[in-house]
Amino acid sequence: MAADCDQVNGAIPSNSTIADGNIAHDAQAISADEIALYDRQIRLWGVKAQEKLRSANILLIGMRALANEIAKNLVLAGIGSLTILDDQLVTEDDLGSQFFVSEHHVGLNRAAAAISQVRTLNPRVALYADTENILVKPPEFYANFDMIIATDLDLAPLSIINAACRFVNKPFYAAASHGFYGFIFADLIVHDYVIEREKSNVPTQLKAETVTRTVIASNTKSENGKQIEMVTKREHYSPINLANTSPLQPEQVGSWRRKLQVPPLLTCLRALWDFQSEAGRSLPTQSHTDLQLFTRLATEKHKELQLPSETLRSEFLRSFLQNVGSEIAPVTAFLGGQLAQDVINVLGQREQPIQNFLLFDSDDSKGPVYALHPIFPPLDRPIM
Repeated sequence: MAADCDQVNGAIPSNSTIADGNIAHDAQAISADEIALYDRQIRLWGVKAQEKLRSANILLIGMRALANEIAKNLVLAGIGSLTILDDQLVTEDDLGSQFFVSEHHVGLNRAAAAISQVRTLNPRVALYADTENILVKPPEFYANFDMIIATDLDLAPLSIINAACRFVNKPFYAAASHGFYGFIFADLIVHDYVIEREKSNVPTQLKAETVTRTVIASNTKSENGKQIEMVTKREHYSPINLANTSPLQPEQVGSWRRKLQVPPLLTCLRALWDFQSEAGRSLPTQSHTDLQLFTRLATEKHKELQLPSETLRSEFLRSFLQNVGSEIAPVTAFLGGQLAQDVINVLGQREQPIQNFLLFDSDDSKGPVYALHPIFPPLDRPIM
């Protein structure tokens, strides 16, 4: 049965109800039609994970090229509902990078304009457009959702949204693309997930594996004549404002070779966020004043990260500044696909999630992940 979509500002999708302050999707077991429709992905992650997906209500903030990719992947995967929030209007520039809007949408709200095209991807997903500014939303607003994803925002609003999500205990993602570059940040607060593997002769110990990850349980099952071990792990996260000021892990700054491998993109993102605070603007221009300020901030951030000065080259600074704020389809496709897949894994509580900063530099075709947290406790503590 197709969901009634095109809901705007305050209307709840017609196949959902309000329960305990949350949008609640119908809790029926997955139907035979849905099993046939989602057969390919059910073979990958199972019926239980698909049932969790179909009951998930996701908030997507911002509707530029990156958000287009995220929405596409999540809707095709069969989530329960998607709320798209954006208070900006479609411009002619959007037509070159977004595939949910066209010329006749220019001047209309981005979220409302995209709904009808998103709907064609999967009519089973309930859609909701919100045209208000995200900063007017109280923390209780986020309690309506199972996952919040904010795209292409400055650090200040990201920090506010992240804090509100933590207040109501909801997982949060942030992401942005800047031409050839981009990032994904995850704050899942505390997240448990299960890794399945063939049982080893060496017993699994319930203990800390890293400063953020702990093995908390281990069970076995028989499958096709093999003993399969199901290991439950728990990850702890930090909010974006703390991650932004946290050092690299000791094993990274303690090795010269590893320090050389840390991309200067991390430095430039931190410099960009400091620029937003100092200059009061989202993006630097090509003016001499802005270039001087950004270069100074990048140099300071590089030193704070204890990275070699030779890895912050003027060529990279120039390239980053030329790309900042722009959108390139292959980059947004990669980032959108990665983020959507991580959301699917988190909802299904399977596989290792992003912990906690993924950086993407298309020049190198690499997407390293760095765990940025303010405190690094010892790893040899047992599980009590």
